[in-house]
Amino acid sequence: MRAVRLHEFGPPENLSVERVPAPVPAAGQVRIAVTVAGVHLVDTALREGLRLGPAPKPTALPAIPGREVAGTVESVGDGVDPSWLGRRVAAHLGMVPGGGYAELAVTGAERLHALPDHVQEEHALAMVGTGRTAMGIAQFTELGPADTVIVLAAAGGIGSLLVQYAKSRGAYVVGAAGGPAKVEAVRGLGADLAVDYTEPRWEERITGQLGSRPATHLLEGVGGTLARTAVELLDVGGSHLGYGYASTGFDPIGGVSLSEAEAADRGITSQSVLGEPMFARIGGIENLRVLEDRAMRLLADGTFAPLIHHFPLAGAARAHRALQSRGTLGKVVLATR
Repeated sequence: MRAVRLHEFGPPENLSVERVPAPVPAAGQVRIAVTVAGVHLVDTALREGLRLGPAPKPTALPAIPGREVAGTVESVGDGVDPSWLGRRVAAHLGMVPGGGYAELAVTGAERLHALPDHVQEEHALAMVGTGRTAMGIAQFTELGPADTVIVLAAAGGIGSLLVQYAKSRGAYVVGAAGGPAKVEAVRGLGADLAVDYTEPRWEERITGQLGSRPATHLLEGVGGTLARTAVELLDVGGSHLGYGYASTGFDPIGGVSLSEAEAADRGITSQSVLGEPMFARIGGIENLRVLEDRAMRLLADGTFAPLIHHFPLAGAARAHRALQSRGTLGKVVLATR
């Protein structure tokens, strides 16, 4: 089979497509003929040999990256219900090395999500990693028609889902993204106001459009100066939820979480929700499936319509470069065929 392998930590060019033996499902596992594999920002950190979040760096090279796949079950190991054969599924493969950037991947049967006929595989793929994170963030909000929600990086994988989630709860949604194409995509997601945060004084456009409407929630995984500027838009009683620091590379210092004194002075709350705070809400990291199931339900009922940015399997290096340079829209996927 074809697979993308990493032989040495470093730049995207270290990812190469090779012919490798097909994996064999062990007891309790299935083998999936992969249609699409997910590419995540965490993958780029692990490619560089960094540690990011709960995922350790690969301990043995060469490794096949990738932790999210969708496709069709084509063989099963001992003890697996044979009715899985031929079914379309999506699955999060766990932490590294996941083995997802390949034409075939193995995983435990307990990780599978069977897909309804009307659900596209690439959309389901977006739910098992990115969607579950969006649902984890949503745990910290109680959104309704009285709310005005500002979403930064609103054209990204998580941000685009948060825009749709907030709209489904009746909130007024402001989506901020970088560049005209992304702003247009955010409008297409249903945002009431879409702004380009690469333009000077972008925040003034938001305040001008909102008028007397108070900004109640800021959802952002950007960090740095952009997040600091957006925090200033929150009204008294507002809530800032940070879930990353995309604008500052992989340096968590770039994440914005106001101190208790700063938050109290502004009359808002501010917290970083990624990692342990998120896991605590579901009873531990071992229960992440709960968030995947929530995301899958919202996909099935039409609440979520994920943006997908396609690359071929052989374009894994290009996908990594584009993701790190913030040149992608929505969920990034590698198509195997």
